[in-house]
Amino acid sequence: MLIDSHCHLDFPDLANDEAGVLQRARASGVAGMLTISTRLDTFPAVRAIAERHANVWCSVGIHPHEAAEQGQSTPDWLVQQAAHPKVIGIGESGLDYFYEHSPRPEQQTSFRAHIAAARATGLPLIVHTRDADEDTAAILAEEMQHGPFTGLIHCFSSSLQLAEKALDLGLTISISGIVTFRKAEALREVVKAVPLDRLLVETDAPYLAPVPKRGRGNEPSYVVHTAAKVAEIKDISMAELERRTTDNFFQLFAKADRAVIGDSAAPTSA
Repeated sequence: MLIDSHCHLDFPDLANDEAGVLQRARASGVAGMLTISTRLDTFPAVRAIAERHANVWCSVGIHPHEAAEQGQSTPDWLVQQAAHPKVIGIGESGLDYFYEHSPRPEQQTSFRAHIAAARATGLPLIVHTRDADEDTAAILAEEMQHGPFTGLIHCFSSSLQLAEKALDLGLTISISGIVTFRKAEALREVVKAVPLDRLLVETDAPYLAPVPKRGRGNEPSYVVHTAAKVAEIKDISMAELERRTTDNFFQLFAKADRAVIGDSAAPTSA
């Protein structure tokens, strides 16, 4: 079985076929998924999806794109929402200097508030970073000095240097369908370097559909293609990749109840 460690089930492409998306995921051997919060005003809908399904969990957080409008300056609201039993992570938050939909200072302030919430709750921090390696690494290292926290860099597409820094800080690396893209050789080299016990797989659905589904909308069932590519890169069996990444997910997201996924997921096929 696999876990899709990062998807957006509240986004229209997936929300409009919620039952079908979950059925196809289960049929593909995806036993659970983490649906991610990106805005304060859409968090209730994200949480409601998790409440409807035993094998779906959610996070609470504000995407860096939304930092100017909805970014947090303190951890208080995040900590309050994280008390809900289906909330198992903080984020996604971080820095995005590629689009810069929000000014950098506002992104950094909100990022630090999310780190403080992760520290206060003990829940993992879900980090988004794009074209911001240096500042992401610096803030993570600085904040770690104020007190430890756990977390991951999701949809990793940055440098080996950032991966090494994240690993040194105790973070996990999550791999999306980008790893299957023809021009993603640098990312495949990162995957080779990341220890198996620090890897997760995700879709970031409805974005970034992996080969051979590229060009379509993405959904959690497609994580099997990403997992197959990671297994190939790591030179291990698909079964071993499934076992290790599922174990890693429940070790990192310790609030999630592993018992709800059972042992009956269908075998994956890519």
